[in-house]
Amino acid sequence: MNPYLCDMDFPFPLRKIIHVDMDAFYASVEQYDNPALRGKPIAVGGEHRGVVSAASYEARKFGVRSAMPSKTAKEKCPHLIFVPPHFARYKEISKKIREIFHEYTDLVEPLSLDEAYLDVTENKKGIESANQIAKEIRQKIFDETGLTASAGISINKFLAKVASDINKPNGQKTIHPDKIEAFLEELPVEKFYGVGKVTANKMFSLGIYKGKDLKKRSVEDLTRMFGKSGGYYYNVVRGIHTSEVKPHRIQKSVAVERTFFEDLFDEQQINEKLESLSAELHQRLQKNNILGRSLTLKIKYKDFSLFTRSFTKEEYFTSSEEYFKTSKRLWELRPFDKAVRLLGLSLSHLNTEEKKQVSVQLKIPFQEFENQ
Repeated sequence: MNPYLCDMDFPFPLRKIIHVDMDAFYASVEQYDNPALRGKPIAVGGEHRGVVSAASYEARKFGVRSAMPSKTAKEKCPHLIFVPPHFARYKEISKKIREIFHEYTDLVEPLSLDEAYLDVTENKKGIESANQIAKEIRQKIFDETGLTASAGISINKFLAKVASDINKPNGQKTIHPDKIEAFLEELPVEKFYGVGKVTANKMFSLGIYKGKDLKKRSVEDLTRMFGKSGGYYYNVVRGIHTSEVKPHRIQKSVAVERTFFEDLFDEQQINEKLESLSAELHQRLQKNNILGRSLTLKIKYKDFSLFTRSFTKEEYFTSSEEYFKTSKRLWELRPFDKAVRLLGLSLSHLNTEEKKQVSVQLKIPFQEFENQ
């Protein structure tokens, strides 16, 4: 029996999925721990030659965003207060939050320290309403940490993720099966999870502004225009997303890349982009408490030819400066001096893989502990 009652027929089993996303997590922790910072625009990160790891909502009103160079953030908000990150503290609070999740279900898939998917189709408390579970979880998080969270609830991970952004901060949104079709048809394409700025602008140029415009395109058209992502767009605009919540998801690589509106050839421009990508990659890795040993530079030229080159260390990379220095060395190994339309950096050989190896070794002799 389906967990939802509705008139629509879905070609996949319906689940009750919640996406919980903490509100400005790092910045909110700093404001909670230091009451003098509350109500003020703050940025977590280094003030000089650094990058913003997180911005409070007060700072966001001025256009300050994560992964933004600190210098740019200060220009946008001259009275911005920079606070150094305290990752041990963030991890400590994240652990408390996950313990709350596990009071309701063991099907918890963390995406980072501050967000996770929960499958509550069958839950430990026998609560029928996923909306009610989300309310309880958000209230418990506030009671135990003093922090607010937002939540999205629907039949799959894609819809829950999209929904969690709608009533931020400190709110939640349920997309019921009967409302999915109308909701997605009116949703701006830039709000679709998985559609970045570059893809959104390409869609705009093709006359695709909302879900109803995207829905008119065939899977063949979308695949031709967007590659393998075309099939994903074709499905999600119809509410189809069959990925299950995976409690033991192992991340094998972390990547950032940029496609440029104007092809780059100037060496200084390339260095600036590599430095920006290095800072963004470092910020993502810190957020997820991930380290890695192998850095790969990806270059796509104006003629769409592709070049990649990697460098692997014995120890883990630990700073954006290391990524930048290594990426410049990899850039110097490029075979062509041609205009560049895309640059990307990715890190692999992660510490998450070591954790996986440990769990595999323990799996057979200690099977009774697997689900604890």
